[in-house]
Amino acid sequence: MRILALVPGGIGDQLLFFPTLESLKKQYPQAAIDVIVEPRAKSAYRVCPYVHEVLLFDFKDRNGLADYLNLLGIIRDREYDAALSLGTDWAIGLLLWLNGIPKRVAYQTGKSYFLSDPVPLNMDQYEAFLYHDLVKGFGIKTPCPPLKVAVPKEDIQWAEAEQNRLDLKENGYILIHDGLNKQSRIEGLDRIYPVEQWQTIIDDIQQKQPKLSIVLLQGPDDAEWIAEMRENHANLKIVQCPDIGKLAAMIAGANLMLCTDSAPMHLSIAVGTYTIALFGPTQVSKSLPPNQDRFVGLQSPSLKIADIKPATILEQVWRG
Repeated sequence: MRILALVPGGIGDQLLFFPTLESLKKQYPQAAIDVIVEPRAKSAYRVCPYVHEVLLFDFKDRNGLADYLNLLGIIRDREYDAALSLGTDWAIGLLLWLNGIPKRVAYQTGKSYFLSDPVPLNMDQYEAFLYHDLVKGFGIKTPCPPLKVAVPKEDIQWAEAEQNRLDLKENGYILIHDGLNKQSRIEGLDRIYPVEQWQTIIDDIQQKQPKLSIVLLQGPDDAEWIAEMRENHANLKIVQCPDIGKLAAMIAGANLMLCTDSAPMHLSIAVGTYTIALFGPTQVSKSLPPNQDRFVGLQSPSLKIADIKPATILEQVWRG
């Protein structure tokens, strides 16, 4: 049996889709499950053991007829028995129908003509649960499994070497990730936590736990933020993880992950690290699993992350 999943979105969306893939693999252990994702999200599957092949299609691009015909050919060549789509674009349903795939599962909308098994769309829930609802189209009624990842052995070894290099082993460390990337800047200041407020938090932690290292996660767009953070705190340590597996391994070794709403937040949840996440316009209830004491979401009352007071964050840091 061959199953195709079409999963638009970034790395965070892929991570949240992993429980759905796990349930499909448990139901059909001999099946080869392929995914079609955007190029920016391909790296997520380094830590996913359920997928046979990762195919690429830029769902967000202004795709013309030629692009869809090319995708049609890619799908047709592999002769899938079933397909599920995370998107609600009726054109994808048409594409799957034109390919002659017998079982076509997606969310029920006003234009679900080409689906064989439409699934009710319930947006008011944790997103991993929302995605997992798609397995109902396969007759699977088991609850959504917890989010988890499979970190390659070499990535764990890399993280251990980094922890030794940064002298983190003896007293432990807190990771801070701001998520300040190009998309954050495009979307505006609602998702940015000011450096001076981060520094207030760092001052308090270093005063109360001077032996506990604070490590900044540096992404490709974070050089300016790193430089500003270190202006008054030269002893802050920096780690750059070359791929998602090594990032997951570094997060797994931390005492605490302190971050904004981002893909590394979902990784932290997947590896079970105590997590405090800051939320602006995104709803906590849709991004964090319910009834979990290890994952704390702090929602800004104004929907601007900057309006979360450092004292509110520190209260959660020292809660235990």
